[in-house]
Amino acid sequence: MTYKILVIGACGQIGSELTQKLRIIYGADNVIASDIKAPKEVSGPFEYLDVLDKEQIEVVIKKYDISDVYLMAAMLSVTAENFPDSAWDLNVNSLLNILSLAKQKKIRKVFWPSSIAAFGKNTPKELTPQYTVMEPSTVYGISKQTGERWCEYFHERYGVDVRSIRYPGLISWSTPPGGGTTDYAVDIFYKALESGHYECFLSADTKMPMMYMEDAVDATINIMEAPKEKIKIRSSYNLSAISFTPSEIANEIRKYLPEFVISYLPDFRQKIADSWPSSIDDDRAREDWGWSHKFNLESMTRDVLKNLDKKCS
Repeated sequence: MTYKILVIGACGQIGSELTQKLRIIYGADNVIASDIKAPKEVSGPFEYLDVLDKEQIEVVIKKYDISDVYLMAAMLSVTAENFPDSAWDLNVNSLLNILSLAKQKKIRKVFWPSSIAAFGKNTPKELTPQYTVMEPSTVYGISKQTGERWCEYFHERYGVDVRSIRYPGLISWSTPPGGGTTDYAVDIFYKALESGHYECFLSADTKMPMMYMEDAVDATINIMEAPKEKIKIRSSYNLSAISFTPSEIANEIRKYLPEFVISYLPDFRQKIADSWPSSIDDDRAREDWGWSHKFNLESMTRDVLKNLDKKCS
């Protein structure tokens, strides 16, 4: 059976790379990219789509006979703090639109990403368990915890096959930062190559869970490809790969760029970072559907610098 996949938010940091990988696996014509803005390059079917317009979503689903939806559209942590009403509308009501269509059997399967932002200052910071105190303190985190509850509710109440993972901070060489608190770990590579200096908005010892984008994309596709009976958590799975501090990633970069200098000027994002875990226990994802990461700090740094050097040259 050939599945028709719709990626909503396909021009974003995660959505762009996810769309490329899905097209490699399923064929370009079977993966429809959509966003509220047009992509820089079109390599397959694309639809302008406002995810808050349910009727418009239905039209696209019917037009392409969509079976699976990856809902990647969201307003991230820093931007959401500046526009809380818009962030809530986008992050929560977009999900309700998609879950409602799945409830009506117009969609076979849904992926929606949660985040470590769903945790809060009272959450255990080291090896944060799958089930624990959450209490998020940001608009983004509150919207993600709310989304988790809606996902679980629609699965339990209506049998909707919705799957989710809590992304840690994501690092990519191919797409620029997108307005998140963990974006320093993306920007630092660009600045290291461009100027040899980076001023970090977090303190040197702020440790947070991180993941290379290639691993994140693989995890997203793997959970969607897993047999339904393997998915035993319908709120959202903890997901982890590596945890490090700004000083640790700077030291790793200096192995390749010895003159690189980092300075620290913590701002309002420090408070957000301090409310999040330092490391994540993701044993349930590894046990239930076989999650396994490939990249550690060393291999990720090497790969990012190699690809960015090619990109910028």
